[in-house]
Formats: sequence, structure tokens, C-alpha cells
Amino acid sequence: QVQLVESGGGLVQPGGSLRLSCAASRIIVYRYPMNWYRQAPGKQRELVATISGSNTNYADSVKGRFTISRDNAKNTVYLQMNSLKPEDTAVYYCNSMEHWGQGTQVTVSS
Repeated sequence: QVQLVESGGGLVQPGGSLRLSCAASRIIVYRYPMNWYRQAPGKQRELVATISGSNTNYADSVKGRFTISRDNAKNTVYLQMNSLKPEDTAVYYCNSMEHWGQGTQVTVSS
């Protein structure tokens, strides 16, 4: 069974940084598009970033601040988040095809 396990969330002040990790098992991360989604309270889940092969794509709201990357040896996908804003507060989910992680909470607040 495919497992995606997120970690790295937490509470951070505006302007701060966090790095989320998504450790995958029974799926090879470089063979499939890997995505980060987020869902804020009362809002729909939205696609934040995608990595597929050597290509990356970002939501307009995070361009220039977030970076998605992949460590093939560790079979892990990362989301580096810089210059965080209160509106980035959400549960962040790792996804590939129909597989989802359990999510990790990111709270940006002073």
C-alpha cells in the first residue's frame, strides 16, 4: 500500500520559513508527478506546487516564495516555504495520483 507521510509543519511568525517533507513508500517519487496541496479552514483544497520530472509549477500565490524539490535517494519530496504570510496558514497535504498523506498543519501567526 502506498504511503505518503508529511512532516515539518508548525507555528511560525510572518516572514519566517518552514520546510515540509513527504516521505513516500511503495511509490517511486521521480516516476510520478508529486504535488503539495493545502486546505485552509472553510476553504477548498488548492494545489500549491507540483514536481514532475525536471519541471515544477506553482500557484500564483506562492511563486517566488515556495520551492518544491525531490531527493530521489531518500524517496522524499520537500516544500521549502519562505517569507510566510498569515494567509499561508493551512493543512498541507502531499499527493500523487489518488494517494494522499495525512496532512501537516502550518500556522503563520505573530
